Amino acid sequence: MQKLNLSQILSQKLSPQQIQFIKLLQVPTAELEARVEEELEINPALEEGREEERTESEDMDFEDSYDDDLRYDDKDINLEDYLNDDYGGYKMQGDGNYSPDEEDREIPISSGISLHEQLLTQLGFLKLDDRQKVIGKQLIGSIESDGYIRRDLEAIINDLAFSQNVETDIDEVEEILRKIQSFDPSGIAARNLQECLLIQLERKEHPDDPSIRNAIRIINDCFDEFTKKHYPKIQKKLDIGDEEIKEAVNLITRLNPKPGGISDGLVKTQYIIPDFILSNTDGKLEISLNSKNAPELRVSRSYSEMFDAYDKSDKKDKKLKETVTFVKQKLDAAKWFIDAIKQRQQTLLKTMQAILDYQQEFFLEGDETKLKPMILKDIAEKIEMDISTVSRVANSKSIQTEFGIFPLKYFFSEGITTESGEDVSNKEVKSVLQSMVDQENKKKPLSDDKLVKMLNDKGYNIARRTVAKYREQLQIPVARLRKEL
Repeated sequence: MQKLNLSQILSQKLSPQQIQFIKLLQVPTAELEARVEEELEINPALEEGREEERTESEDMDFEDSYDDDLRYDDKDINLEDYLNDDYGGYKMQGDGNYSPDEEDREIPISSGISLHEQLLTQLGFLKLDDRQKVIGKQLIGSIESDGYIRRDLEAIINDLAFSQNVETDIDEVEEILRKIQSFDPSGIAARNLQECLLIQLERKEHPDDPSIRNAIRIINDCFDEFTKKHYPKIQKKLDIGDEEIKEAVNLITRLNPKPGGISDGLVKTQYIIPDFILSNTDGKLEISLNSKNAPELRVSRSYSEMFDAYDKSDKKDKKLKETVTFVKQKLDAAKWFIDAIKQRQQTLLKTMQAILDYQQEFFLEGDETKLKPMILKDIAEKIEMDISTVSRVANSKSIQTEFGIFPLKYFFSEGITTESGEDVSNKEVKSVLQSMVDQENKKKPLSDDKLVKMLNDKGYNIARRTVAKYREQLQIPVARLRKEL
């Protein structure tokens, strides 16, 4: 039995124009040019060049000359229905699976031959029979991007038996593995860090050098103590002096812990193209948009005239009616795209100007300690826009200054209250913390407790857990691991 129910649903609705603007706003400058080229290709009603001035009567004709049966419903459209769809013959952005985070992707660029190709070439120089070559290729195929083989050799033997129909044993596989470990780069195909470092040390010139012999002994016999920097225990166990252990440790720390990283054939590269250019003329700061952010686009005059001609003809013809609908879709899409580009430019400049006004001291001097605490809400309130709009601008845009190129999100930070009651940016605290660590005595590094006391003495009210968090964000190891001989 069917039942009728009433229900109230709260849902967010955006017009197609708003959706178009949102998607263009989060596109970085590096991709905007390609996005414009794509739209020029798929929409013949869009052209490059300055937009022609329209008379008021022409604008009225363009908007009002359609029959009722050709008009589109101008009601708001549900966001969920249109975020991943085309509208009116208009492709919003890429494929239907567009993600708001798409601008952060990195594009792999082919660069020479890959690590595995290099190793297979070197394998070809060995005098191996067909069976051994199959085993060698299986081992090389098991090497990860950082240069290590982490799969158990027994698992590789099983793979050879099932996929290659090659029966072998652990001794034969290890023999071929040792030959592969002699390839370049040094340390390749190691099964762990200890083996990787030993391979590199054993391939050093002058193996009888005392520092090399001591380094090998440290890795062989005291690897656990070495990773924990328990140098006095190493000296006592190996009976070596201060200068000898210092030379050996310096030699080990210059080895490459990730031998595969320098030869990976697919190099991920991102070129930073600033969205804004900041100029400083005698203390007067001026912002301009990167020229690629301001393409000159216009609606095709010929398409507009074509629509006018069709509109005045007999509308009872079904094919002609379909043609009029198609032309209108393309004209609407072109107009929306141009409007979205203009709105994008205005929003970018408005947001960047607000950030500049807020952080003017930093932009004048480039001193990180001059940064003020600033969150997305501060800028959103200043420009009277939603926080999500500011977030879209900050997450994918950057500015070129005389001090370098900075992502906009660099200027946003939480605040910390000093003893005097003043709010300072946590970037200032991080800068002071980094300076303390750089200037510490490396033989007796500062613990987190000592760093907290020193920061408190400087007037920063900060807890130990916060210092630990900032230290990790700055990629500073704990005191024990910063100790040097």
